[in-house]
Amino acid sequence: MLTEKEWLSGYEKEIGYQQHMIENLCRWFNLMFLIASIGVVIIYFFFNKSAIGLTIGILVTLLGLLAMLVFGYGIHRGRLNVQKLVDDFENKRRSLRQDS
Repeated sequence: MLTEKEWLSGYEKEIGYQQHMIENLCRWFNLMFLIASIGVVIIYFFFNKSAIGLTIGILVTLLGLLAMLVFGYGIHRGRLNVQKLVDDFENKRRSLRQDS
């Protein structure tokens, strides 16, 4: 059986870890935004000059946007998960204090 101090420490570590992972997802999201922006620049430079360059630019932009959607969804779900964890922590702490 865990003591209250160990239990509290475990929740704090888990919440901190998940928040750190959300920050990592935000960094990846920003990187994918940069890649999509580079794709737009490639499209701009090769619009009437080269079909291959235009195709590469479109593909890079689409891949960047798709990755942004995936990472954005991961960030959204991660924040919901952290909120559920905090709510669960508060409920358990409240019930422990009522039992005491």
